[in-house]
Amino acid sequence: MRVLIVEDERELAEMLAEGLRGEGMLCDVAHDGLEALRRTADADYDVVILDRDLPGLDGDAVCRALTTMGHPAGILMLTAADTLSDLVEGLGQGADDYMAKPFSYLELVARLRALGRRSSGNRTPVVRSRRGISLDTVRRVAERDGRPLKLTPRELGVLELLLAADGAPVTTEELRDRLWDPALDPATTAVRVTLHSLRRKIGDPPLIVHDAGYGYRL
Repeated sequence: MRVLIVEDERELAEMLAEGLRGEGMLCDVAHDGLEALRRTADADYDVVILDRDLPGLDGDAVCRALTTMGHPAGILMLTAADTLSDLVEGLGQGADDYMAKPFSYLELVARLRALGRRSSGNRTPVVRSRRGISLDTVRRVAERDGRPLKLTPRELGVLELLLAADGAPVTTEELRDRLWDPALDPATTAVRVTLHSLRRKIGDPPLIVHDAGYGYRL
């Protein structure tokens, strides 16, 4: 599942991104409304987490723009206000769900997954490769030739990126930016260790290839 976090509180945005990447979600971050619209114009997100109180172009305006353009993402609006009138007004802008700050992280994840299932209703949730790998991006389960693969959330996220690339290489930097903290030390072995574990679980014959200087591909 691909998520865009639109939040001007940078510490909160990075904390959410780090947590959701650990859940195997592909996360991008925008800190203002204009950046959010630029990103959504370039990519199909499953869910947009949208702070209502953004500087400049506020969350209400972004929400109306996404709804008018027919962007397929589900919209989860966040706000510091928690009155019934605020909730009704937020949903009236076109948001699919609404949470007041402070919120429960576990509840946020559950609502994101529900919105992701809803927004994927118009497209198949199963991505297949030519080599017998299948990934159900809604139920978060993967198989090889009908054999279930017991993958961690992070491994599922890596597999989703590799499958979506359709044989093209995915760089270590892209894997790190989408599934780990973009500020992660490039010298860290986290990406390499996860790829090694994923290869082992997928089994023989090996399917993940490392092209030196380009990245990893199926």
